[in-house]
Amino acid sequence: MEGVSDELFPRVRAEPTPGAVHLPDRLGPAERHALLAACREWARPPAGLRTVRFGGGVMSVRQLSLGRHWYAGGYAATAVDGDGAPVKPFPAWLGDWARRAVAAAGLPPPADPYDIALVNFYDASARMGMHQDRDERSSAPVVSFSLGDSCVFRVAGAGHRGRPWTDTELRCGDAFVLGGPARLARHGVPRIHPGTAPPDLGLTGRLNVTVRAYGPG
Repeated sequence: MEGVSDELFPRVRAEPTPGAVHLPDRLGPAERHALLAACREWARPPAGLRTVRFGGGVMSVRQLSLGRHWYAGGYAATAVDGDGAPVKPFPAWLGDWARRAVAAAGLPPPADPYDIALVNFYDASARMGMHQDRDERSSAPVVSFSLGDSCVFRVAGAGHRGRPWTDTELRCGDAFVLGGPARLARHGVPRIHPGTAPPDLGLTGRLNVTVRAYGPG
C-alpha cells in the first residue's frame, strides 16, 4: 500500500506533536487512482460536492460527506444544508485503510468502527482555518489521506488554540493521523501549492479525505 519515493533521502514517518503523525507516501499509485475515482463518483449529486456555509460566511473549500452528513450543527442522515438527499454510504475499504494507517502511526487501535468521512476539495486559493474535529462521539483517531496538490498542514500542540504550531508539507499519497493527546488538536491548511499534483493523476487542486468514527448511538 505504501508508495516508493524517488527522492535521494526518502521521507519518513514524523510526529510533530505527540499523537499527530505524518505518514509520507502512505498510498501508492494504484490506491491514489482508486481513491480519486471514488471521490469523483461521490461528488456527483445527489448529496454530492457542495459549497459550505459556516459562521455566516462561505468556506473556500467544497465538501461532501459519507456515512453521515457534516454541517455546522453536527451530523445528520441527509444533506440538510445541501439538496436534502440521503448521504452516500461509507465504504468498508476506506475504514480498513484508516485502521492500517493508525497501526502504522504506532497508535492504539480505535475502539469504535470507522463509519464516516469528509471529502474536501481545495482549489488554488482555498484555505482551511484552525479548528478542532469535535462533533464526533468517538475518541478514535482521525485519519486523512491527501491527493493532488501539496499543501501546508498546520497543527497546534495539544491544548493550544494557536501558537506554538508545526507546519508539515502534505503531498499526494500522504496520510496524517490525529490521535491520543492530539485527537482534538487544532489544525488547518493555510496554503496550497498549485501545480504540484503528479501529472499522471489527472487532478487539478487538492482532495483531502478525512476518515472518522462517529461513536456509540
